[in-house]
Formats: sequence, C-alpha cells, structure tokens
Amino acid sequence: MAGGKIQKKRHGGGGGGGGARLQGGIPFEKSKGQHILRNPALVDSIIAKAGLKPTDTVLEIGPGTGNLTKRLLEAGVKAVVAVELDPRMVLELSRRFQGHPLSSRLKVQAMKALWVIQGDVLKCDLPYFDICVANIPYQISSPLTFKLLSHRPIFRCAVIMFQREFAMRLVAQPGDTLYCRLSVNVQLLSRVSHLLKVGRNNFRPPPKVDSSVVRIEPRKPLPPVSFKEWDGLVRICFNRKNKTLGSLFKQKRVLELLEKNYKTMQSLQLAQESEMGEEKMSPDDVAVLANMVEDLSMEIGDEKEDDDMEMDDAADGRASFKEKIMGILQQGDFAEKRSSKLSQVDFLYLLSLFNKAGIHFS
Repeated sequence: MAGGKIQKKRHGGGGGGGGARLQGGIPFEKSKGQHILRNPALVDSIIAKAGLKPTDTVLEIGPGTGNLTKRLLEAGVKAVVAVELDPRMVLELSRRFQGHPLSSRLKVQAMKALWVIQGDVLKCDLPYFDICVANIPYQISSPLTFKLLSHRPIFRCAVIMFQREFAMRLVAQPGDTLYCRLSVNVQLLSRVSHLLKVGRNNFRPPPKVDSSVVRIEPRKPLPPVSFKEWDGLVRICFNRKNKTLGSLFKQKRVLELLEKNYKTMQSLQLAQESEMGEEKMSPDDVAVLANMVEDLSMEIGDEKEDDDMEMDDAADGRASFKEKIMGILQQGDFAEKRSSKLSQVDFLYLLSLFNKAGIHFS
C-alpha cells in the first residue's frame, strides 16, 4: 500500500503542517493551523530531544507534508503512527513516501513502519505509542494535552511544539506571572520542561506568534487524588489567583456550593475521611481537566474586582459553616496565602484538610 499503511477512518488525528503551497500546488490553510517547519536543524533537534529507541512506536500528530515523519523513519524506530486531518496531506504523504526522492532503504522502512490515520485526533481512539512527537495546530493545544495525559497505557514522553505563551503556562512555577490553573493541572499529571524557543520565521507561512518545544513526561504512578475533587478546588482558587484564600472562600457562591456538597455527603452517610481522597486517577477522571481553553484568556496583570459578594451571616444563618471553612484554612495557615504562590504540595495538603473535615468539591 503506498506510503505505508494508509488507513482512512471516520475519526482520527489533528491538522497538519503548512507552507504557502504543497509541492503539487495545493494551498495551505492557516485556519487549520497549517504552518510547516522549514528549518531542518530544528527538526533534527526535536528528534534528538525525543530520546528515540529502536523499539519505539511514535505517535506523530499533524504530519503535514512529512518532513518530521521522514526524520522519524530515518531514526529507525519500530513504527510511526501519523494522525492527519487534511485528506490532501494524507495523499501528499502517500506520494512522498513512494516517490523517487527517497532512498530505497527509506521506502522499505516506510512500507513496514508507517501507518497514517486520516481524521480528527481529538475524536479518535489512539493506538498504543511510546512517544508522541508533534507540531500541532495551536487551537487544539489544551484538549490535546489532556487527551494525551488520559491515554492508557501511559506513554514515556511527548515532545510537542506549542504556541509560546501556552508552553510557558505549562512550565510556569508558583510566583510566575503565567502560573495558572493549566500549570497546576498539567504538573499534577506530568513533569514538564521547556526544551527550546522557535521563532515564527522558522515556519512557512509564518504564524503570528512564536513557538516553543516542550517535553511532557507523565507521572508514574499518578498522585492518589480524585481529579474531580482536585479540579473543583483549583477552579475556586484560581478564580482570582491573587486574592487571599480567606477572601475567596468567604464568597457567597463558594460557601453555598461547599455547604450543598457537605449536606449531600452527610445525607449519604459518608465518613469524614472519605475514600475520595484515596481514589486512584482514571482516564475518565483526567478528562474533567480537558476543558482548559479559558486559561489562555485568564488575566495575568491587575485583576478586576470580583463581583461575588461575601456571605451575610445574619441573613443566611450560615455563620457556623463559614467558621468551619475559615477554621480549615487557618489550620493549614492558608487564610492569608494566595493561589499564585502555592505549589502542588500546598494544594494537595489543602485538599486533604478539606476532605478530612468532610468538605468536598465535586
């Protein structure tokens, strides 16, 4: 079969690379994030930093015209699974890997090792892979990141080209301007490191922003915490990340939500040391973190005043529950702290304090 195993599926992988036009004169579509990496040295650097082994199955998302695909095959990996949305690119890959510019050895390698899936990477069931290497359409950065982190069995690492601001949010540490809910959630599930900055002029056509290559290594084992609980807490804390936690947890809507959860738990006669804090993470659990697009629009400068009003104790008769929440924050010395300064360990400890007191976030 031309170009390796070309399998067309109704659902498959993300959009491809992109220049001004393909070799055959087909125009690239910027709206699909098609920007081809034209610097061979950068392609070589990405391959080198992936740490490939001869036994590896590599998932490539958005192969475009196959520049990175060619180098992956030349690296001698066991298999390359390339997921491409654009049917024109799939045909171009087929033409490229059966055409005369490639050596006979590489054509044989492509026939044995290359499997192209046509479709949307966010909708397909991904096959087994050891490493993911990708230059992705930036509009799918967040959902794709969490889809990969929810994949089982867990892969060894992913080396991915992201929009630079998104990449810097992934690696941001407590106290950094870009530290946000995205940072906390991704770093709960993985070790993230920044590999290299890529200027926009390395692409054809050039995008409007610079890029960065990031390495993501899933944690093994995953932390023993419920994702739904974790994300519920983190959503509240990063609603206004520079406000004190004492101020955030006095808000009327927050107290109403937590009190409702508290009463629901009591009605179900669950013990205060709920087993939720000891549940292992599951792929379905990870999926609740996938809706992260709003983090890119999160304010990173001076924050606007929160419209949420604090609970009126006298009017609502909920002073005792409010005192319970404040007591938990004070117990861990969290009342005057801000989410923008808290580490993974801090959030895990805070969640454990709430759960031990019977307070839950999902």
